[in-house]
This record gives sequence, structure tokens and C-alpha cells, in this order.
Amino acid sequence: MRHRVSGVIAAMTIVAGLLGVGACQPAPEDPGGDGAGGALPRLEGTPYPDINGVWQAFSEAEYNLEGQAAQPAAVVHPGVPNGNPVPHAPVLALGALGGVPPSQGVVLGGTIPYRPEALAKRDENRANALTRDPLVKCLMPGVPRATYIPFPFQITQGTEKIMIAYGFSNAGRTIHLDDVNLGIPAWMGHSVGRWEGDTLVVDVTDFIDQTWFDRSGNFHSEGLRVTERYTPITPYHMQYEATIDDPEVFTEPWTISLPLYRRMEEHPRVLEYRCVEMVEELIYGHLRNEQLVTHWEGDYGRRGGTLVVDITRRPTSEDLNP
Repeated sequence: MRHRVSGVIAAMTIVAGLLGVGACQPAPEDPGGDGAGGALPRLEGTPYPDINGVWQAFSEAEYNLEGQAAQPAAVVHPGVPNGNPVPHAPVLALGALGGVPPSQGVVLGGTIPYRPEALAKRDENRANALTRDPLVKCLMPGVPRATYIPFPFQITQGTEKIMIAYGFSNAGRTIHLDDVNLGIPAWMGHSVGRWEGDTLVVDVTDFIDQTWFDRSGNFHSEGLRVTERYTPITPYHMQYEATIDDPEVFTEPWTISLPLYRRMEEHPRVLEYRCVEMVEELIYGHLRNEQLVTHWEGDYGRRGGTLVVDITRRPTSEDLNP
């Protein structure tokens, strides 16, 4: 329960030994010697780029793929007439730390091409994101969202398999470079890859429809197909693209594009974020015979006064009609 390195990472270390590669590669030295990146390192015995290591996206894409202005909170109250929205009750105590940062967006062309009925559902999701976003309950992030949530991920590269372990919720997946049977529907889909020059191209299929693309309610159906492209630019960063194809939800395929950066600490690791146990009270607390979390008070001094929060839990329609 308290181990810092996740079971997924430990399992990857064993598999990496079978693949003949290290689970945690040292940061590559600059072959060019000029600090500008130089030539790409190659996986030993192959012509392909060596992408082993710990990577992370430093982007606001997780908040809204299309981009947005800053917002006071993830859940807002309309405020006074002719005024601006203000943080709503569930997040009021967080102040500026609960705000949503602005984003330039990562969708090529700027706008996701929703079908009209799907756009209405997206807007409904967005208005209820605090209770509907799967990540709030520590469910798997899916693809491509796992790539740009603000957690690092580790790539372990072999000649027939590439494994990716994500920091959030012990999520992981295998990219098959060899012939494999068809997958079955899963949170992270089924990934089959190939190299096109220096670009790793991954076709991801067999999704369930319960993941989102971001915190703004952007969603998909079970018919989702994602084509990822990982293109190393220097030993220290690569360009990531994901093309989304889901005719049930969108009028045409669309693409996101953002850079990924290699973590350059002396010994980079993906530390586990085992959030399942962190959300147990949220998910199951309403079933307690006697409620545990019912009251909170915080004294903000002259800049805020004392904030008092009282919590009442009650069953939902799903509890009453299982």
C-alpha cells in the first residue's frame, strides 16, 4: 500500500529484462556536443530511435483540448446579476488553487467537429464535469488522455513490444509491434504499432465509451479509433500527434498535436499515484451507517473570514435501483 514504485513499473522491469532493454534508461548524452540536441540515439541493434525513458507533457491540454480563457473554478456559480461567475460551493475553499488556467489549445484547426446532438451532450458533460469526469473517481484515463494529464509516464522499448506505464492510477498498456490477436474492449484500448522512418505510429482500437479526452466533457463512443504518432525531434523531446476518428460523434477525423519532454533528473522515475484508495470516501462514504466527513471550518483571516462547510450524503438513484 505504501510502496512508492507501482506494481506496473515493477512488472515492466521484469518484462524489460525479457525484451533485452533496461526499464529505466539513463538520459541520453548529447551526441552533437553543442547542447542543441544532436543526432537521435538509436535502440541498440535497430535503426529505430531509442525512446526509452520517462516522459511528460507540459501543457494545459488536460483542461480543455480546444483551449479556453482562465476560469475561477471547475464548478462555478453564476454570480450576481451582470457580474462574473464565482467558484461554487464544492471548490470555494480552494481559492486560486482551484482555478482553471488558460490554454491555447492543441486541436489542429482549433475546433472539435462534433455532430449537433453530440455537441449537446458535450455541453451537458461540461456543466456536470465534477461528478461525471471519470478521473474524479480514479478510473482509467484512456488514450490519448493518459499522455497529457499532468503525470509522467515511462516507455520501455523492445523490438516486438513497447510498454508504457503511466503515473495516474497505475494505468498501463502494451504497444504490439508483432502479430497479435484482436483485442477486447478496454479502458486503454488495444494498441498495434509500426515504425514509419523515425516516427512510431500506433493504431488504438477496442475502446469502451466511458473515458473522456479532457476535463471539459469532450467524449467519444465505443467506435473510437485513435492513430498516434510519436516523432522524436531531439534526444530530449518528441512531437506527439493523435488523430481521432469516431463517426458516431464527430463529422470528420480531427487531430491534436503537442510536444512531450524527457524528464532529465539524475534518476527519473514514475512514482505511483494510487488514487483508488484516495477516492474511497467519495465513492462509498454515502453508504456508511454513520457519516465520517460531515463538517469543515477554515479561518482565512481578514481576507476571507471563516468558511463553514457542512456535508450531507444520501443514496443516488443507482443505489436505490441497482
